[in-house]
Amino acid sequence: MFYANQNDQQTEQIYLERENDWRNGAIVYQVLVDRFAPPSDLATKKHFYPAPKQLKSWQQVPEHGCYLEKESLWSHEIEFWGGDLNSVSENLKYICELGVDVLYLNPIHLAYTNHKYDSLDFLAISPEFGNRYDLKQLIEKTHSAGLKIVLDGVFNHMGRNSDFFKQAYTDNNSEYRDWFVFDESISVGYRAWANAANLPELNLENKQVADYIYLSPESVVQSYLADGIDGWRLDVAHDIGFNFLTELTQTAHQINPKSLIVGEIWCYPQQWFPAVDGVMNFSLREIIWHLCQRQISAQVAMQMLTQMLEETHFEHLLKSWIVLDNHDTPRLCNMLPDSRQQDLALVLQYCLPGAPNLYYGTELGMTGGEDPEMRAPMRWDLVTKDNSRLQFIKQLIQLRKKHRALKIGDFKPVFSDRLFAFIRYTNRVADSTIVVINPSETEITEYLMIPDSKLMNMGGMTDLISGEPTDIYIKAAMIKVNIKAGGFLILSPDVSEKDGYTTYKRVN
Repeated sequence: MFYANQNDQQTEQIYLERENDWRNGAIVYQVLVDRFAPPSDLATKKHFYPAPKQLKSWQQVPEHGCYLEKESLWSHEIEFWGGDLNSVSENLKYICELGVDVLYLNPIHLAYTNHKYDSLDFLAISPEFGNRYDLKQLIEKTHSAGLKIVLDGVFNHMGRNSDFFKQAYTDNNSEYRDWFVFDESISVGYRAWANAANLPELNLENKQVADYIYLSPESVVQSYLADGIDGWRLDVAHDIGFNFLTELTQTAHQINPKSLIVGEIWCYPQQWFPAVDGVMNFSLREIIWHLCQRQISAQVAMQMLTQMLEETHFEHLLKSWIVLDNHDTPRLCNMLPDSRQQDLALVLQYCLPGAPNLYYGTELGMTGGEDPEMRAPMRWDLVTKDNSRLQFIKQLIQLRKKHRALKIGDFKPVFSDRLFAFIRYTNRVADSTIVVINPSETEITEYLMIPDSKLMNMGGMTDLISGEPTDIYIKAAMIKVNIKAGGFLILSPDVSEKDGYTTYKRVN
């Protein structure tokens, strides 16, 4: 191996280790099983949806319903569209063709509602989705396609319809009484997540609960890992807390050292590692949104991002999911109605350090506001070759796969007056990728200093979106860029030989 300098030799192993860890910079495709693809045998499944549950047609869009006092939940929580594990499996080819690395399923455990965040038994699969055998078949098919699979673990609470809770609620002497926290001073009589009566919280301080969730070999976490899943996304992980997350993560790594534990943590990420391998980086999401919406300046956004990267363990940030939208938020098209702003947000999602989380249908330009609108059934009619949003996201995915700095490279800010710019880099100069976005409403021309010693004087730049050479050249580390309002550039150095010569001949 040729090393341009001593630093290259010292850092080579770091980048190789990052590349060999599937969790770093992986592109995650998120699926709500009930809403992703209609099953071929829907007529035979109607018995899974007894009243007051309702089975909708695939063309219907979810709407906010009314509160059902008897069930202690909203009517739209028990409206179903019929998707299952087999229908996901039958459409795995589409997911693979996107170029993603990981299939992430929202909860599939036995539960009363459509969203399954009110589990009745984590060890069982909701029958309208299938069973453990069907899951194993999907795991095998996913792995054969070269993808990893991550499940959603809702281990902070269960559903009030679970046998565990019903026994504990009605019998003070039940063996499950201490699985929950009963308190007459609480309006519903027990501790519930966000005070939602349907979601009684688990008493994780009780070792029996910890054994059931993750400690014993037959536990939820361990048994599904033994079945072949590659990791867990933990719902409301910040509610679980540092200590239990640490114990759970360590236990998962004993089963599979390269398993992924990523937490839904709506907090500044700095101190949450190594309690989890990664977080859903909502702090980064806020920076991206406010920057694209012109609510904070490019300078302030860069200061926020730089502080986060300096204060937070970078290896864990590479494993953290970059979320623009998901099942809890309005969709990208609703948050940023301007398509130029959508493009900027997507460029940042696929170019900043972390693992992009692509919510099903966002690649098609699906719309959807607050819950439950953002959980509409997949618009398969939008899967066309002339869907510009689909083609753009596919291009960003391939760009990220081809340029390893975007996946596992380090980060440096490129300081600017009004533009948001940075460089991702490794020990190989050809990997270096410069990203510049203009979130403003005016065209901007600026000189930028690119802090990369290997970018050679008078070296040219290639536009990675068009694949064409640009008229941008490096002069003593400086480049001049002109970017239209709402525009962006993704550049890499042109290290190719021209007529037998390249200035990069001794710098690799």
